[in-house]
Amino acid sequence: MKRLFMFALMLGTLALGASAQKTFSVLGDSYSTFRGAIPQGYANYYPSMGNDVATIDQTWWSLIAAQNGWTLKKNDSWSGSTICTTGYGGGDYTNQAFLNRTDRLDNPDMIFVFGGTNDSWANSPIGEYKYEDWTDADLKSFRPAVACMLKRIKDNNPESKVYVLLNSELKPEIGETFRTVAPRFDATVIELHDIEKQQGHPSILGMQAIAAQVTEAVMASAEKKTRFSIRRLFQKIAKD
Repeated sequence: MKRLFMFALMLGTLALGASAQKTFSVLGDSYSTFRGAIPQGYANYYPSMGNDVATIDQTWWSLIAAQNGWTLKKNDSWSGSTICTTGYGGGDYTNQAFLNRTDRLDNPDMIFVFGGTNDSWANSPIGEYKYEDWTDADLKSFRPAVACMLKRIKDNNPESKVYVLLNSELKPEIGETFRTVAPRFDATVIELHDIEKQQGHPSILGMQAIAAQVTEAVMASAEKKTRFSIRRLFQKIAKD
């Protein structure tokens, strides 16, 4: 009877954990900006002439918060920013680079990293895979910068589950890099598809598609974790 009681209690705890309100932060570029919702001094894209996203509640990150009861802690998104330190025209983007904004995310339950679009559009150097001991020269290239960024995110936000959002219609090397590097730092890649865009940026329908795909991926990840925990629980009870 005692075992059954403990089993029921643990299952209840797992269920509560899966359904509890979650906090999240965003590390992004123009796709995740909105005037007044990002830090002062950052460049924004939304709202913009030629794109029908006109209010903050139409953004993908506002939608996932409203639809799932999640709370946004920080939106650290900078329009035009690259993950590495090389931007458009070979310019030095060290100041706005994703990898140098990893300490501003407030250690939420979840972090959504939505980048790589400008690295692709700006033809930033791809570079070689490197997973430690990065130099400033290394970080001018995309592959080592992605690894360094994810390492810094984990170091600065040790309790956070990290999701990397992969935009559609980017250079193949961008997706290949995320798929290769992310698992090394316990990050999950969400590959977006069928995103309607205006001026190269998500429209209202595009934002809705992003929100739906992100929610689906997060829920699938949570379900997988719960199943694993229940299996471990059964194994423990069987041993006892």
